[in-house]
Order: sequence, then C-alpha cells, then structure tokens
Amino acid sequence: MGDLRPLLHFACTSWDINNIAFSLCVRDAVRNCMAPALRELHGGLKARARKWAGVPMLARTHGQPASPTTAGKEMAVFAARILPRLQKLEAATLPAKANGATGNYNAHIAVLPDFDWAGFSQKFVESFGLRFSPLTTQIEPYDDFADLCNLTRGVNCIALDFSRDMWFSIALENFVQRTAAGEVGSSTMPHKVNPIDFENAEANLELGSALLAKMAEKLPVSRLQRDLSDSAVLRATGTAFGHSLIAWRAALRGLEKLTPNRAKLNAELDSHWEILAEAAQTLLRADGAANAYEILKARTRGAPPADEKSMREFIGALPFSRESAAKMAALTPKNYLGLAKNLARGKQGKTGKRQKKRAL
Repeated sequence: MGDLRPLLHFACTSWDINNIAFSLCVRDAVRNCMAPALRELHGGLKARARKWAGVPMLARTHGQPASPTTAGKEMAVFAARILPRLQKLEAATLPAKANGATGNYNAHIAVLPDFDWAGFSQKFVESFGLRFSPLTTQIEPYDDFADLCNLTRGVNCIALDFSRDMWFSIALENFVQRTAAGEVGSSTMPHKVNPIDFENAEANLELGSALLAKMAEKLPVSRLQRDLSDSAVLRATGTAFGHSLIAWRAALRGLEKLTPNRAKLNAELDSHWEILAEAAQTLLRADGAANAYEILKARTRGAPPADEKSMREFIGALPFSRESAAKMAALTPKNYLGLAKNLARGKQGKTGKRQKKRAL
C-alpha cells in the first residue's frame, strides 16, 4: 500500500466499518435465505388452500365442536397471515453510518473543514445499496434492525400457531402423514408416525423468537454515545435467524407430508349434528321467533353429540316459516360451510368473484 497506509481507517471508528458489513450480511441473509424459505412455506399453504378448498371438516373453538370449515380454508388463513409479513421481509432495507467516533465528523472536519463530508458519507453508504443514517452516536441506533427482529418474530408466531394446529389435527386423526422408507417412528412401537417436523419447528421457533426478542429489546438501548454490550448480543444474530430458518423449512416439510383423512373428517361431521343449532337459532330469529337461542341452547348445550335422526326430529318440531324450514332441511354438517370454499380459493361472495387484491 505504500504511502496510502496512513489513509486506511482514516477518521473512522471501528463501527463505521462494522455497521456497514453487518447490514450487508443481514440484508443478504434475508434476501438469499430467509425470504425465499418463507415464500416456499407461503406457496405450500396457498397451494393446499386451493387443493383442499372443498374438503369439509369440523371446526373446533375452545377445543369443542363448532361450525364446520374446510381443510383448505384453514390453510388459506395461515397463507393470508404470512403474506404481508413476507412482503415486508422482502422489502426490508437496513441503514448504515460512516460519520466518526461520535457521529459528528469531528476528525474529518479537523483535516478538511470545507469538504462536504456528510454528502460524501451518504454517497459511500448508498453505494452499497444501504440507506444512509445521518444522525447517530458512535453506533447506528439499531432501530431498523430491531424492527426486522420483531417482523421475524411475528412470522415465527404465525408459524408456531400453524405447527401446533397441525400437531393437534394429526393427533385428532384429521390428517395423516406420508411415511418415508426406512424411517422409524418409535424404537419400540412400530406403528408410530410421529409429527416430528412440526415438533422440530415448534422448538426452533421458540428458541429463535426468544433470541430475536432479546435483540430487539437490547440493541436500541446504548449508554450515552456508546457502550460495548451490543457487540456480544450481535454474535447471536446468525443463531436467532438460523433457528427461524430451520423452523420455516421444518414446517414446510411437515405440510408436504399431510393428507386430509377424509373418512375421519366425514365421520366426525356425521357424529356432530348438534352444530346445526347455530343455523337453526339464526333462522328462527330471522322468522321473528321469541327465545330462539334459548330453545336451541336447552336442547344442545352440554348434551351428548347428536346424530342425524335425533337432530332432524327436534328441528322438524320447531316453529320455522315454510321458507326457513326448507333451508334447514337442506343443511347437513358437510354442507353447512358458508363461504369457506370460496374463501379458500381467494374468492368472495356467492358469485365467486375474485378479489381485486388476492388475500393469499
């Protein structure tokens, strides 16, 4: 380098170098690893939302039988929740600074007081494709990186909700898992097909989110113009995002193994005709009947699951109008689905017109 050696690290504090390198590392990790993995998970959910749009299943609120849905509609819900966060992740940018020991260009101005150091610094930072942070202390304040941590945690929360729902759905035998040749589920119980992908996802989501939460909380807080506690915390960045990445891929693997257990889903619906109580009391209300809700509540709340015969006999004796009686007679647990099929396919309304902006 010869005579240029004194100009290396000229007027710089170490973080003028490190913060640019760190932002580039995080940006490339998000672009090349995180966002593509999340887009694959979103794509898997979206594809199954449409494929299973018409597969009816018993819904459960508070764990109890509730108004039916479809397997595809439930996949669509998770796809719709992930999409805006995926779009934010893909669009995420990070700032950087190059303004000296306390952010004031002190040494720069001491050497060349008339030079536009702030403008030069901005061009230098932006040449890397990063946003320029003009007002800082010794460190760039980490607020945008904290936002990225919280955004990733938000995705993890949705993925955790999905993984646990799939675990329970497998336990309820609403979904079956594809087996792999040579795979062992249990060292002593040969029949086992364990939901290991969703369990793996759950553990990694919790670990990743715990680290991301601490980073988002800790990093933007620095004593006066800088303390060094951020340096140790930053070493966990790869670990935090790595746990999240592993989890998203595990959730996708688990999803790809699933098939709706149509026989079980149908049997479950056939054994819970009491779920039509909602439709019955609502139609009675529309007819102007008094105490409609209380009539259905007295017959169905806390009672054993109702079969078709007993429920039709009870409903047939209710004071429906002729039009409402015909509507009620046409309903079964398998077709009492509202707009679930259309919603799963990204449509709305009875006409099935596609939304201007796809929800999925």
